This record gives sequence, structure tokens and C-alpha cells, in this order.
Amino acid sequence: MNTKHKHVPQRTCVVCREKANKRTLMRYVRTDAGVFGDLTGKLAGRGAYVCDSEACRTRAATTDILANALKTALTDVDRQRLRDGAS
Repeated sequence: MNTKHKHVPQRTCVVCREKANKRTLMRYVRTDAGVFGDLTGKLAGRGAYVCDSEACRTRAATTDILANALKTALTDVDRQRLRDGAS
């Protein structure tokens, strides 16, 4: 029997440290214009993954966990974008 399993990339949420399918997590990327959600997963720059749960997004916005992972400082606009779940 020839069973082929497609490899599903796994990533870790920087907030809760849970591993999940890459497609179920939101990638945030550091750019010169700030921190943005990367819907395609292909934007250039340093990226970090966060669960799509409100708890993880809120914790990422109110603490320095995501800022440390991206090696940058989050502005108030970046933090609001995280809370809203917007890209």
C-alpha cells in the first residue's frame, strides 16, 4: 500500500508556546513601517507566529513577548492592530 502523507509545517505561537499547523497561526512581520500581519506568509522580514485566539493576541499586544521575538519595539498603533486582529 502506497500511502503518501503531505508534510504539514508546524510553528509555535510565541505567546502560549503551543505548536500548531502553520496555516492556523497568524504570522506577524517586522517592517520599516511597523509590525503587520502577513496573510500570505511570504513577506520579507523577521516574522513570529501568534495563535488566532483573542487571549494570545491581547497578551502579545500588552506584553513584550512579540516585540522580543521580532527584536523591535511595538508602537501604540502596532499594539492596537494586534488587539483588533487586523493585518
